[in-house]
Amino acid sequence: MDALILGSSTGGHSLFIPGRSSWRRKDLKPDNIPGFSRRVQVSTCYSYNIIENFYTKRFRKHIVKHHARGIQETSTASQKSNTKFLVKATSGHPLESEPGAYPDTPWNSVKNALDAFYRFSRPHTVIGTALSIVSVSLLAVEKLSDISSPFYTGVLEAVVAALMMNIYIVGLNQLSDIEIDKVNKPYLPLASGEYSTLTGILIVTSFSIMSFWLGWVVGSWPLFWALFVSFVLGTAYSVNLPLLRWKRFALVAAMCILAVRAVIVQLAFYLHIQSHVFSRPAVFSKPLIFATAFMSFFSVVIALFKDIPDIEGDKIFGIKSYTVRLGQERVFWTCISLLEMAYGVSILVGATSSYTWSKAITVLGHSILAAILWIRAKSVDLKSKAAITSCYMFIWKLFYAEYLLIPLIR
Repeated sequence: MDALILGSSTGGHSLFIPGRSSWRRKDLKPDNIPGFSRRVQVSTCYSYNIIENFYTKRFRKHIVKHHARGIQETSTASQKSNTKFLVKATSGHPLESEPGAYPDTPWNSVKNALDAFYRFSRPHTVIGTALSIVSVSLLAVEKLSDISSPFYTGVLEAVVAALMMNIYIVGLNQLSDIEIDKVNKPYLPLASGEYSTLTGILIVTSFSIMSFWLGWVVGSWPLFWALFVSFVLGTAYSVNLPLLRWKRFALVAAMCILAVRAVIVQLAFYLHIQSHVFSRPAVFSKPLIFATAFMSFFSVVIALFKDIPDIEGDKIFGIKSYTVRLGQERVFWTCISLLEMAYGVSILVGATSSYTWSKAITVLGHSILAAILWIRAKSVDLKSKAAITSCYMFIWKLFYAEYLLIPLIR
Protein backbone atom coordinates (compact mmCIF):
# COMPACT_ATOMS: atom_id res chain seq x y z
CA MET A 1 0.00 0.00 0.00
CA ASP A 2 2.79 2.43 0.92
CA ALA A 3 4.62 1.64 -2.32
CA LEU A 4 1.49 2.33 -4.31
CA ILE A 5 1.01 5.70 -2.65
CA LEU A 6 4.59 6.71 -3.28
CA GLY A 7 4.39 5.48 -6.85
CA SER A 8 1.26 7.46 -7.61
CA SER A 9 2.62 10.62 -6.07
CA THR A 10 6.17 10.56 -7.37
CA GLY A 11 6.39 8.65 -10.59
CA GLY A 12 2.89 7.87 -11.79
CA HIS A 13 0.46 9.76 -14.03
CA SER A 14 -0.18 13.37 -13.14
CA LEU A 15 -3.49 14.33 -11.61
CA PHE A 16 -3.70 17.00 -14.30
CA ILE A 17 -3.11 15.75 -17.86
CA PRO A 18 -0.88 18.06 -19.87
CA GLY A 19 -2.13 19.07 -23.26
CA ARG A 20 -5.81 18.82 -22.45
CA SER A 21 -8.22 21.60 -21.65
CA SER A 22 -11.77 21.70 -20.46
CA TRP A 23 -12.38 24.62 -22.82
CA ARG A 24 -13.71 23.74 -26.21
CA ARG A 25 -12.72 25.55 -29.37
CA LYS A 26 -16.33 26.15 -30.36
CA ASP A 27 -16.77 28.25 -27.22
CA LEU A 28 -14.07 30.67 -28.38
CA LYS A 29 -16.13 31.90 -31.34
CA PRO A 30 -13.53 34.10 -33.17
CA ASP A 31 -12.51 31.34 -35.51
CA ASN A 32 -11.85 33.86 -38.31
CA ILE A 33 -8.84 35.33 -36.49
CA PRO A 34 -5.73 33.73 -37.99
CA GLY A 35 -3.83 31.64 -35.47
CA PHE A 36 -6.21 32.61 -32.71
CA SER A 37 -7.28 29.07 -31.88
CA ARG A 38 -3.74 27.84 -31.75
CA ARG A 39 -2.57 30.72 -29.52
CA VAL A 40 -5.48 30.29 -27.11
CA GLN A 41 -4.90 26.56 -26.94
CA VAL A 42 -1.19 26.97 -26.25
CA SER A 43 -1.85 29.72 -23.72
CA THR A 44 -4.49 27.63 -21.99
CA CYS A 45 -2.20 24.61 -21.78
CA TYR A 46 0.61 26.78 -20.43
CA SER A 47 -1.67 28.22 -17.72
CA TYR A 48 -2.86 24.81 -16.69
CA ASN A 49 0.68 23.51 -16.57
CA ILE A 50 1.55 26.24 -14.07
CA ILE A 51 -1.49 25.40 -11.94
CA GLU A 52 -0.74 21.71 -12.23
CA ASN A 53 2.87 22.13 -11.08
CA PHE A 54 1.79 24.23 -8.08
CA TYR A 55 -0.85 21.81 -6.80
CA THR A 56 1.18 18.74 -7.64
CA LYS A 57 4.07 19.99 -5.50
CA ARG A 58 1.71 20.74 -2.59
CA PHE A 59 0.03 17.35 -2.97
CA ARG A 60 3.39 15.54 -3.02
CA LYS A 61 4.55 17.35 0.14
CA HIS A 62 1.29 16.42 1.86
CA ILE A 63 1.56 12.74 0.82
CA VAL A 64 5.23 12.45 1.78
CA LYS A 65 4.60 14.06 5.17
CA HIS A 66 1.74 11.73 6.08
CA HIS A 67 3.44 8.73 4.54
CA ALA A 68 6.56 9.33 6.67
CA ARG A 69 4.41 9.69 9.77
CA GLY A 70 2.56 6.47 8.89
CA ILE A 71 5.83 4.60 8.37
CA GLN A 72 7.14 5.77 11.76
CA GLU A 73 3.96 4.80 13.60
CA THR A 74 3.72 1.46 11.81
CA SER A 75 7.38 0.74 12.46
CA THR A 76 7.02 1.53 16.17
CA ALA A 77 3.91 -0.64 16.52
CA SER A 78 5.54 -3.41 14.53
CA GLN A 79 8.66 -3.33 16.71
CA LYS A 80 6.57 -3.54 19.87
CA SER A 81 4.49 -6.39 18.46
CA ASN A 82 7.55 -8.28 17.24
CA THR A 83 9.29 -7.81 20.59
CA LYS A 84 6.33 -9.28 22.46
CA PHE A 85 6.07 -12.13 19.99
CA LEU A 86 9.75 -13.01 20.25
CA VAL A 87 9.73 -12.83 24.05
CA LYS A 88 6.86 -15.29 24.26
CA ALA A 89 8.23 -17.54 21.55
CA THR A 90 11.65 -17.86 23.19
CA SER A 91 10.16 -18.33 26.64
CA GLY A 92 8.39 -21.51 25.65
CA HIS A 93 5.16 -19.99 26.83
CA PRO A 94 2.11 -20.39 24.58
CA LEU A 95 1.37 -17.28 22.55
CA GLU A 96 -1.67 -15.47 23.88
CA SER A 97 -3.74 -12.50 22.88
CA GLU A 98 -2.44 -9.18 24.00
CA PRO A 99 -4.53 -7.09 26.45
CA GLY A 100 -7.00 -5.01 24.49
CA ALA A 101 -7.04 -7.31 21.48
CA TYR A 102 -10.66 -8.17 22.20
CA PRO A 103 -13.56 -6.01 23.38
CA ASP A 104 -13.47 -5.25 27.09
CA THR A 105 -16.50 -7.35 28.01
CA PRO A 106 -17.14 -8.97 31.41
CA TRP A 107 -16.53 -12.43 29.93
CA ASN A 108 -13.19 -11.40 28.44
CA SER A 109 -12.20 -9.79 31.73
CA VAL A 110 -12.91 -13.06 33.53
CA LYS A 111 -10.91 -15.03 30.94
CA ASN A 112 -7.96 -12.64 31.25
CA ALA A 113 -8.05 -12.89 35.05
CA LEU A 114 -8.15 -16.70 34.95
CA ASP A 115 -5.32 -16.81 32.42
CA ALA A 116 -3.14 -14.53 34.58
CA PHE A 117 -3.77 -16.63 37.69
CA TYR A 118 -3.11 -19.81 35.70
CA ARG A 119 0.34 -18.51 34.74
CA PHE A 120 0.97 -17.17 38.25
CA SER A 121 0.28 -20.61 39.79
CA ARG A 122 2.91 -22.29 37.54
CA PRO A 123 0.56 -25.12 36.43
CA HIS A 124 3.29 -27.70 35.79
CA THR A 125 4.14 -27.62 39.50
CA VAL A 126 0.47 -27.79 40.47
CA ILE A 127 -0.05 -30.91 38.32
CA GLY A 128 3.10 -32.48 39.74
CA THR A 129 2.02 -31.84 43.32
CA ALA A 130 -1.48 -33.25 42.82
CA LEU A 131 -0.26 -36.37 40.99
CA SER A 132 2.44 -37.09 43.54
CA ILE A 133 0.05 -36.91 46.50
CA VAL A 134 -2.52 -39.18 44.85
CA SER A 135 0.19 -41.67 43.83
CA VAL A 136 1.84 -41.80 47.27
CA SER A 137 -1.56 -42.10 48.94
CA LEU A 138 -2.24 -45.22 46.88
CA LEU A 139 0.89 -46.83 48.40
CA ALA A 140 -0.98 -47.01 51.70
CA VAL A 141 -3.80 -49.03 50.15
CA GLU A 142 -3.50 -52.70 51.17
CA LYS A 143 -6.88 -54.09 50.14
CA LEU A 144 -9.74 -53.08 47.91
CA SER A 145 -11.94 -52.08 50.86
CA ASP A 146 -9.44 -49.31 51.68
CA ILE A 147 -10.74 -47.39 48.66
CA SER A 148 -13.59 -45.78 50.55
CA SER A 149 -15.05 -42.41 51.45
CA PRO A 150 -12.49 -41.71 54.25
CA PHE A 151 -9.69 -42.41 51.77
CA TYR A 152 -11.11 -40.03 49.16
CA THR A 153 -11.69 -37.38 51.82
CA GLY A 154 -8.15 -37.73 53.16
CA VAL A 155 -6.62 -37.47 49.69
CA LEU A 156 -8.76 -34.43 48.82
CA GLU A 157 -7.78 -32.66 52.06
CA ALA A 158 -4.10 -33.31 51.37
CA VAL A 159 -4.27 -32.21 47.74
CA VAL A 160 -6.17 -28.97 48.41
CA ALA A 161 -3.94 -27.94 51.33
CA ALA A 162 -0.76 -28.79 49.39
CA LEU A 163 -1.88 -26.94 46.25
CA MET A 164 -2.56 -23.78 48.26
CA MET A 165 0.91 -24.04 49.80
CA ASN A 166 2.33 -24.68 46.33
CA ILE A 167 0.80 -21.42 45.06
CA TYR A 168 2.28 -19.59 48.05
CA ILE A 169 5.76 -20.93 47.26
CA VAL A 170 5.75 -20.24 43.51
CA GLY A 171 4.08 -16.86 44.09
CA LEU A 172 6.67 -15.81 46.66
CA ASN A 173 9.41 -16.84 44.25
CA GLN A 174 7.91 -14.57 41.58
CA LEU A 175 7.61 -11.67 44.01
CA SER A 176 11.30 -12.04 44.85
CA ASP A 177 12.37 -12.37 41.20
CA ILE A 178 10.36 -9.70 39.36
CA GLU A 179 13.40 -8.09 37.74
CA ILE A 180 14.99 -11.46 36.90
CA ASP A 181 11.72 -12.73 35.42
CA LYS A 182 11.53 -9.69 33.14
CA VAL A 183 14.54 -11.26 31.42
CA ASN A 184 13.91 -14.99 31.92
CA LYS A 185 10.09 -15.29 32.07
CA PRO A 186 8.50 -12.02 30.90
CA TYR A 187 5.12 -13.73 30.39
CA LEU A 188 4.55 -14.14 34.15
CA PRO A 189 1.92 -11.72 35.53
CA LEU A 190 4.21 -9.86 37.93
CA ALA A 191 7.01 -9.50 35.38
CA SER A 192 4.61 -8.38 32.64
CA GLY A 193 2.82 -5.88 34.90
CA GLU A 194 -0.56 -7.64 34.81
CA TYR A 195 -0.29 -8.06 38.59
CA SER A 196 0.95 -5.35 40.89
CA THR A 197 3.28 -6.24 43.75
CA LEU A 198 0.41 -5.66 46.19
CA THR A 199 -1.78 -8.12 44.28
CA GLY A 200 0.98 -10.73 44.43
CA ILE A 201 1.43 -10.20 48.17
CA LEU A 202 -2.31 -10.53 48.82
CA ILE A 203 -2.49 -13.78 46.82
CA VAL A 204 0.46 -15.52 48.50
CA THR A 205 -0.60 -14.36 51.97
CA SER A 206 -4.18 -15.55 51.48
CA PHE A 207 -3.17 -18.95 50.13
CA SER A 208 -0.63 -19.61 52.88
CA ILE A 209 -3.19 -18.76 55.58
CA MET A 210 -5.85 -20.98 53.95
CA SER A 211 -3.38 -23.83 53.62
CA PHE A 212 -2.40 -23.75 57.30
CA TRP A 213 -6.02 -23.32 58.34
CA LEU A 214 -7.08 -26.42 56.40
CA GLY A 215 -4.15 -28.44 57.73
CA TRP A 216 -5.08 -27.46 61.27
CA VAL A 217 -8.81 -28.17 60.84
CA VAL A 218 -8.13 -31.63 59.38
CA GLY A 219 -6.14 -32.51 62.51
CA SER A 220 -3.51 -34.59 60.72
CA TRP A 221 -0.04 -33.95 62.13
CA PRO A 222 1.79 -35.46 59.13
CA LEU A 223 -0.17 -33.15 56.83
CA PHE A 224 0.38 -30.08 59.02
CA TRP A 225 4.13 -30.71 59.32
CA ALA A 226 4.38 -31.26 55.57
CA LEU A 227 2.82 -27.84 55.03
CA PHE A 228 4.99 -26.20 57.68
CA VAL A 229 8.30 -27.59 56.41
CA SER A 230 7.35 -26.70 52.82
CA PHE A 231 6.49 -23.17 53.97
CA VAL A 232 9.83 -22.72 55.76
CA LEU A 233 11.95 -24.12 52.93
CA GLY A 234 9.98 -22.28 50.24
CA THR A 235 10.36 -18.99 52.10
CA ALA A 236 14.07 -19.48 52.76
CA TYR A 237 14.59 -20.42 49.11
CA SER A 238 13.13 -17.20 47.71
CA VAL A 239 12.87 -14.31 50.15
CA ASN A 240 15.66 -11.73 49.96
CA LEU A 241 16.63 -11.38 53.63
CA PRO A 242 19.96 -11.84 55.46
CA LEU A 243 21.06 -15.52 55.56
CA LEU A 244 18.13 -16.43 53.32
CA ARG A 245 17.44 -16.45 49.55
CA TRP A 246 19.05 -19.88 49.34
CA LYS A 247 18.43 -20.05 45.61
CA ARG A 248 21.64 -18.03 45.21
CA PHE A 249 23.60 -21.11 46.24
CA ALA A 250 23.29 -23.95 43.77
CA LEU A 251 23.78 -26.84 46.21
CA VAL A 252 21.48 -25.42 48.90
CA ALA A 253 18.81 -24.65 46.29
CA ALA A 254 18.93 -28.21 45.00
CA MET A 255 18.67 -29.58 48.55
CA CYS A 256 15.56 -27.46 49.20
CA ILE A 257 13.79 -28.86 46.16
CA LEU A 258 14.94 -32.39 46.96
CA ALA A 259 13.72 -32.12 50.56
CA VAL A 260 10.21 -31.06 49.50
CA ARG A 261 9.69 -33.09 46.31
CA ALA A 262 11.53 -36.27 47.29
CA VAL A 263 11.19 -36.55 51.07
CA ILE A 264 8.30 -34.45 52.40
CA VAL A 265 5.85 -35.39 49.66
CA GLN A 266 6.62 -39.12 49.80
CA LEU A 267 6.83 -39.64 53.56
CA ALA A 268 4.46 -37.04 55.02
CA PHE A 269 1.53 -37.67 52.70
CA TYR A 270 1.97 -41.42 52.94
CA LEU A 271 1.83 -41.10 56.74
CA HIS A 272 -1.21 -38.84 56.45
CA ILE A 273 -3.16 -41.64 54.79
CA GLN A 274 -1.57 -44.54 56.67
CA SER A 275 -1.75 -43.05 60.19
CA HIS A 276 -4.48 -40.42 60.11
CA VAL A 277 -6.97 -41.93 57.66
CA PHE A 278 -6.41 -45.68 58.15
CA SER A 279 -5.12 -45.46 61.75
CA ARG A 280 -2.38 -47.98 61.03
CA PRO A 281 1.23 -48.04 62.23
CA ALA A 282 3.78 -46.56 59.84
CA VAL A 283 5.41 -49.19 57.64
CA PHE A 284 8.15 -48.17 55.21
CA SER A 285 7.45 -50.56 52.38
CA LYS A 286 9.53 -51.33 49.30
CA PRO A 287 7.39 -49.10 47.01
CA LEU A 288 7.71 -46.17 49.45
CA ILE A 289 11.50 -46.54 49.71
CA PHE A 290 11.73 -46.81 45.92
CA ALA A 291 9.55 -43.72 45.42
CA THR A 292 11.69 -41.68 47.84
CA ALA A 293 14.97 -42.78 46.24
CA PHE A 294 13.81 -42.33 42.64
CA MET A 295 12.27 -38.92 43.28
CA SER A 296 15.50 -37.82 44.95
CA PHE A 297 17.20 -38.29 41.57
CA PHE A 298 14.33 -36.63 39.78
CA SER A 299 14.26 -33.66 42.15
CA VAL A 300 17.97 -33.03 41.67
CA VAL A 301 17.44 -33.12 37.90
CA ILE A 302 14.56 -30.62 38.11
CA ALA A 303 16.62 -28.36 40.39
CA LEU A 304 19.51 -28.36 37.90
CA PHE A 305 17.50 -28.32 34.68
CA LYS A 306 15.24 -25.40 35.59
CA ASP A 307 18.25 -23.06 35.55
CA ILE A 308 19.45 -24.04 32.06
CA PRO A 309 17.05 -21.80 30.09
CA ASP A 310 17.42 -19.02 32.72
CA ILE A 311 21.17 -18.54 32.34
CA GLU A 312 20.90 -15.04 30.85
CA GLY A 313 18.95 -13.49 33.73
CA ASP A 314 20.89 -15.44 36.37
CA LYS A 315 24.18 -14.06 35.03
CA ILE A 316 22.86 -10.49 35.08
CA PHE A 317 21.58 -10.70 38.66
CA GLY A 318 24.41 -12.77 40.14
CA ILE A 319 22.61 -16.08 40.70
CA LYS A 320 25.49 -18.61 40.81
CA SER A 321 23.62 -21.62 39.49
CA TYR A 322 25.44 -24.67 38.21
CA THR A 323 24.47 -23.64 34.69
CA VAL A 324 26.21 -20.27 35.15
CA ARG A 325 29.28 -21.97 36.59
CA LEU A 326 29.59 -25.02 34.36
CA GLY A 327 27.75 -24.09 31.19
CA GLN A 328 24.47 -25.21 29.64
CA GLU A 329 25.72 -28.24 27.73
CA ARG A 330 27.52 -29.81 30.68
CA VAL A 331 24.59 -29.40 33.07
CA PHE A 332 22.13 -30.61 30.42
CA TRP A 333 23.92 -33.91 29.84
CA THR A 334 24.49 -34.35 33.58
CA CYS A 335 20.73 -34.18 34.08
CA ILE A 336 20.06 -36.63 31.26
CA SER A 337 22.67 -39.04 32.66
CA LEU A 338 21.18 -38.90 36.16
CA LEU A 339 17.72 -39.69 34.83
CA GLU A 340 18.97 -42.56 32.69
CA MET A 341 20.73 -43.99 35.76
CA ALA A 342 17.50 -43.70 37.74
CA TYR A 343 15.59 -45.51 35.01
CA GLY A 344 18.22 -48.25 34.98
CA VAL A 345 17.81 -48.80 38.72
CA SER A 346 14.02 -48.74 38.28
CA ILE A 347 14.22 -51.51 35.70
CA LEU A 348 16.25 -53.65 38.12
CA VAL A 349 13.82 -52.98 40.97
CA GLY A 350 10.88 -53.90 38.75
CA ALA A 351 12.60 -57.10 37.65
CA THR A 352 12.84 -58.28 41.29
CA SER A 353 9.08 -58.06 41.84
CA SER A 354 7.36 -61.29 42.79
CA TYR A 355 4.28 -60.28 40.81
CA THR A 356 4.45 -60.98 37.10
CA TRP A 357 2.11 -58.14 36.16
CA SER A 358 4.12 -55.66 38.25
CA LYS A 359 7.39 -56.88 36.77
CA ALA A 360 6.14 -56.61 33.19
CA ILE A 361 4.59 -53.15 33.56
CA THR A 362 7.41 -51.50 35.52
CA VAL A 363 10.26 -52.96 33.45
CA LEU A 364 8.59 -52.17 30.14
CA GLY A 365 7.35 -48.77 31.30
CA HIS A 366 10.72 -47.55 32.56
CA SER A 367 12.48 -48.91 29.47
CA ILE A 368 10.16 -46.96 27.19
CA LEU A 369 10.56 -43.75 29.22
CA ALA A 370 14.36 -44.10 29.21
CA ALA A 371 14.39 -44.58 25.42
CA ILE A 372 12.08 -41.62 24.80
CA LEU A 373 14.21 -39.40 27.05
CA TRP A 374 17.41 -40.30 25.19
CA ILE A 375 15.88 -39.71 21.75
CA ARG A 376 14.44 -36.37 22.87
CA ALA A 377 17.71 -35.25 24.47
CA LYS A 378 19.68 -35.97 21.28
CA SER A 379 17.39 -33.71 19.27
CA VAL A 380 17.56 -30.65 21.56
CA ASP A 381 19.28 -27.55 20.17
CA LEU A 382 21.19 -26.25 23.18
CA LYS A 383 21.62 -22.85 21.49
CA SER A 384 17.85 -22.32 21.48
CA LYS A 385 16.18 -21.16 24.68
CA ALA A 386 12.79 -22.26 23.35
CA ALA A 387 14.11 -25.79 22.68
CA ILE A 388 15.64 -26.07 26.15
CA THR A 389 12.47 -24.79 27.81
CA SER A 390 10.41 -27.28 25.83
CA CYS A 391 12.71 -30.09 26.98
CA TYR A 392 12.37 -28.89 30.59
CA MET A 393 8.59 -29.18 30.32
CA PHE A 394 9.09 -32.65 28.83
CA ILE A 395 11.09 -33.58 31.97
CA TRP A 396 8.03 -32.64 34.01
CA LYS A 397 5.91 -34.96 31.86
CA LEU A 398 8.31 -37.78 32.69
CA PHE A 399 7.87 -36.76 36.34
CA TYR A 400 4.10 -37.18 35.96
CA ALA A 401 4.52 -40.53 34.20
CA GLU A 402 6.68 -41.88 37.03
CA TYR A 403 3.95 -41.21 39.57
CA LEU A 404 1.64 -43.32 37.41
CA LEU A 405 4.09 -46.25 37.65
CA ILE A 406 5.02 -45.96 41.35
CA PRO A 407 1.74 -47.44 42.71
CA LEU A 408 2.29 -50.49 40.46
CA ILE A 409 5.62 -51.40 42.06
CA ARG A 410 5.22 -54.37 44.38
